[in-house]
Amino acid sequence: MSQFNNLSAIHIKDINLWAHVGVLESERVHGQSFLLDISFWLDLDESSKFDQLDKSIDYSEAIKAVRKLSFEIKCLTIEYFSDQILNVLESLYGPVPIHILLKKCSPPIDGFTGNVLIEKKRNFLFPIN
Repeated sequence: MSQFNNLSAIHIKDINLWAHVGVLESERVHGQSFLLDISFWLDLDESSKFDQLDKSIDYSEAIKAVRKLSFEIKCLTIEYFSDQILNVLESLYGPVPIHILLKKCSPPIDGFTGNVLIEKKRNFLFPIN
């Protein structure tokens, strides 16, 4: 467990996405708004001490990649969409611990004014909150 003591988190909050995801055909045709939070757990000691980007991640690449995915995807479930987001992030950075929270901002459910969220984690060997 000592190898995880030096891990720090980089959090990217409230990435606005527009995607064609939903059970209803109108959701897949017209699309709708999503918000995405991404967290990466990394050893950032060298990056912090020596100001070296190559010892961290370029999070702008994550934002560009998930925005590109959101424009291309057409699927039924946010579960599938979230898994595709994790696949894209893992293809960029390898098997680093990643946590995402994907929010469907206005699901078309009569009388419902809330949000629907899915939370997924990948590559964790230790519990997180």
